[in-house]
Amino acid sequence: MAKDQGASVAQRGKRPTGKPATPAKAVMAAAPVAPVAVKKRTTPTQFYNEVRAEARKITWTTWKETWITSVMVGIMVVITAIFFMVVDGALNFLIQQLLKLASG
Repeated sequence: MAKDQGASVAQRGKRPTGKPATPAKAVMAAAPVAPVAVKKRTTPTQFYNEVRAEARKITWTTWKETWITSVMVGIMVVITAIFFMVVDGALNFLIQQLLKLASG
């Protein structure tokens, strides 16, 4: 057991002079130190086998799903382009009208 693990809360929270310690120091003193776990090294063969096992879990989309998704992206691009073209035209019209008022 560590030196301060058997100490009571009152004993851990005090300095040797008898004054209470700051809360941060009291918490740090009370926190147990976890042992450092040593990682085992992975061999190249083990790594290769783990990669193959993970690769078997992958589910790829079908050609139909890929085609449908691509068509949907194309449709959204066209809709977005039309939207921004309309907004750009409206802003262009408003700015032209403001410039005509300012110069007229």
